[in-house]
Amino acid sequence: MTIAILDDYAGAALRLADWSGVGKITVFSDTILDHASLAARLWPFEVICLMRERTAMPAALIDALPNLKLIVTSGPKNAAIDVAAAKARGITVCGTESRKTTTSELSILMLLALNRRLLPEVALLNGGGWQAGLGRDVAGLTLGLVGLGNIGAQMAVLGKALGMEIVAWSQNLSDERCAALGVRLIQSLGDLLAKSDVASVHMALSERTAGLINRTALALAKPGMVLINTSRGPIVDSDAVLDWLRRDPTAKAGLDVFDVEPLPKDDPLRAADLISEGRLLLTPHLGYTTEATFRLFYTQTAEAIRAWRAGNPVRVIA
Repeated sequence: MTIAILDDYAGAALRLADWSGVGKITVFSDTILDHASLAARLWPFEVICLMRERTAMPAALIDALPNLKLIVTSGPKNAAIDVAAAKARGITVCGTESRKTTTSELSILMLLALNRRLLPEVALLNGGGWQAGLGRDVAGLTLGLVGLGNIGAQMAVLGKALGMEIVAWSQNLSDERCAALGVRLIQSLGDLLAKSDVASVHMALSERTAGLINRTALALAKPGMVLINTSRGPIVDSDAVLDWLRRDPTAKAGLDVFDVEPLPKDDPLRAADLISEGRLLLTPHLGYTTEATFRLFYTQTAEAIRAWRAGNPVRVIA
């Protein structure tokens, strides 16, 4: 059995799980975006193990892999896999469980780092200097949550613990959901951005959320607002964010997710002036990249391969 483990940036797969007896494993640490090159790389493999949001498996790629029999993805679902195309080919698609707190922890870390000017002050100290600015207390600020699902709800709890007032908006958000979490419902995205000292995005990517945070929305943002996106890159228009940051010299943004990942070296977001000023914080999709999470992912991936080989596949994605 030939098995490919894709996109293991941290070189963690083999050390975090027991892969004995599953087959001949090849680990790839890089992401290939070019379809022809990716198809050539994956052509020999019978099993492909995916880290979600990294390499996509559309129908065209699946159809180009004649030896493929099993796809295992980290997480219970992966929108980047054409599951219907896989099933049409008789290819089983399985997932894993996922831990639930990692993304909200990173969002709070970014919130604190940006408001307290952590990175520019650290850089100054490391360069031989000392204090050069003043941070902002988060206690008493308003945290606006764009989305109040599982992660948004965790953010509400964490924000309250920091002494923040919590407001929220999404297209289908109800009074009952907000009341249960002790959150104030805002009636429109524009109103939420106008009231928020920090706005944090926690929505699934869909046709109606793509480009949701755009120039029109950001034009309504409260002066000095901090925007955080640890959800999905296309929900936030990155060009609009750059324009907004340059228009409001007190605004800040923290982005963990991007339209194209890994983020190209020539992407405009790597704007040195904004980063060095401490007004733009970029992280390489760290929302779910913790050792405990990856141990779960890879242990259950190996388990899924063994179960499939035994004729009893587990956590099959419909």
